[in-house]
Amino acid sequence: MQNNKFSEVIVAQNLVTLKEVDSTNTFLKKLLSNTEPVEEGTVILAESQTAGRGQQQNRWYSSANQSLAFSLLLLPSFLPLENQFNLIRIVSLGVYDALFPLIGEALKIKWPNDIYINDLKLGGILIESQVQGGKIKSSVAGIGLNINQQDFPDWVPNAVSLKQILHKDYDLKALMFDICSHIGQWYIKLKAGNESQIEEAYLNTLYWLNKPGSFKAQDAIFGGTITGVSKTGLLQVDCNGVTAEYNLKEIEFLNK
Repeated sequence: MQNNKFSEVIVAQNLVTLKEVDSTNTFLKKLLSNTEPVEEGTVILAESQTAGRGQQQNRWYSSANQSLAFSLLLLPSFLPLENQFNLIRIVSLGVYDALFPLIGEALKIKWPNDIYINDLKLGGILIESQVQGGKIKSSVAGIGLNINQQDFPDWVPNAVSLKQILHKDYDLKALMFDICSHIGQWYIKLKAGNESQIEEAYLNTLYWLNKPGSFKAQDAIFGGTITGVSKTGLLQVDCNGVTAEYNLKEIEFLNK
C-alpha cells in the first residue's frame, strides 16, 4: 500500500494505492468506520479490483492494470439532504470534463451517472452516503472507467474502452489526477451554492436529451423524450405531451 500527498485543496488530498482490493468503495467505507478520522479528499486507487459494484447491486467488470477504479471521500455536511443528487451531478461532470478533450461530442452522461460514448458504456459512478442527524456525514464516490482494455467478457454487454475508440494506451494515474482536479472544481462551486450552474451543465451533457428513445416502466414499453432532470434527480420524460418523473428503479432505457 502506497501513500501520496497530491493535488489541490478539496479533492485528492491523500492518495492510497492498492495492488488488489475487492472494492475501493468498501475499503474506504471501512476506513471511515475506524476511530481515526479520514481526511476529506482521500482517494483509494486500485490496480486490481475484484468485486466492483454498480448501481442497484450490479456487478462492475474491472480489468487489472487496464481499468481505472478508484473511490474518493467527500464530507458535504453543508449540502441539504434534498439536494444530494448534486453530488452525482458534480462527480459525473468532473469525469466528463476530464474526458471531453479526448472524446468530444460523442461523450455523454447517461442518467443518472453512467459515462457513455455514443451508445456504448465507458464507465459508471456509485455514490454511497452516510446520513447522521439529518445531514450528510460522508459520501464515498466510486468511479470505474474502461481505459486500456481491448476485449470484454460476454457477460459485459454494451461496453467500450478509450483504447478501442482512440487506439492508444493511457496513463491510469494521470487520468485519475485529472478527473479529481475537475471534480474538485465542481465541488467548490457546489459549496459556493452555484446549484443552477451545476444543474444546467449536467443537463447539457445528458444522453438522449430532447431525442426520441424507447423506455420500459411498470412492464410497459413506450416511446418518449427526455426533457430534463428535477432538482432531486428524477428523470423527466415526455410521452405524447405528458411529462412524467421517474427514479432509478422505475425506468429502464431500451438501447438501440
